[in-house]
Amino acid sequence: MGLGALRAPTLDDIDALAEAAFARLPDSFRKRCEGLVIRVVDFPDDETLDEMGAESEFDLLGLFRGRGLAHRGAVEETGELPNMIFLYRRPLLDFWCEGEDTLAAVVTHVLVHEIGHHFGLSDADMEGIERAAQ
Repeated sequence: MGLGALRAPTLDDIDALAEAAFARLPDSFRKRCEGLVIRVVDFPDDETLDEMGAESEFDLLGLFRGRGLAHRGAVEETGELPNMIFLYRRPLLDFWCEGEDTLAAVVTHVLVHEIGHHFGLSDADMEGIERAAQ
């Protein structure tokens, strides 16, 4: 394939990488993610950027939105939105271009980190899960 045929990974490409990364996570970890929604969008919205104190739309690679399992009660509240993980395509691509890791490794890292927020896991726990997913 010549250089003229190269194209930037699309939202669907990143989504496929995230799905593959999720499928490689340990079964016990995945089963606890029931109802978790993963969305890939180009950039965080302005409200999210303001809320997170981001200086640039490229500052966030991903974000967990919702209430982690550690903060949920025994009964879900009426009208409560599902927990969501947003992966931001353009910042992910920018980060990937600056580093040595594959795009799949970058997506896996961000996905595991954001799911870790869902569970209230420590960085050490997340590193172990990430190693298991490679």
